[in-house]
Amino acid sequence: MTIVKANLRYTAEHDWLSSDSPARVGVTDYAQNQLGEIVYAELPEVGDEITAGVECGELESTKSVAELRAPASGKVVEVNEALVDNPELINDDPYGEGWLYAVDVTEEGPLSSAEEYAQTVEGTIE
Repeated sequence: MTIVKANLRYTAEHDWLSSDSPARVGVTDYAQNQLGEIVYAELPEVGDEITAGVECGELESTKSVAELRAPASGKVVEVNEALVDNPELINDDPYGEGWLYAVDVTEEGPLSSAEEYAQTVEGTIE
């Protein structure tokens, strides 16, 4: 069963955004399951200005390559450097150690609540 974290908000592209400041960004449990074993993560760089809904990186798995679309606009202030050597952290812990980057949000894109997202992916809220 797909896990959906109650304290996050979600995009239609299966990314999550935290409410922290700066906000952390990652991919959902559903997304990592669909991708399979993730072998490479191309992330935005610290200082990059990203725009909600626009591609800002990609994840490569043994099955396919998936574009990362920003869930919010703003400046990237931190990148999860652990993913360079251990991209499998995204599969192991997509809501924790597998986070992707942090952004100072200036504008959010369209986001769903945990309840709405859980209905979409038939997930269980934790």
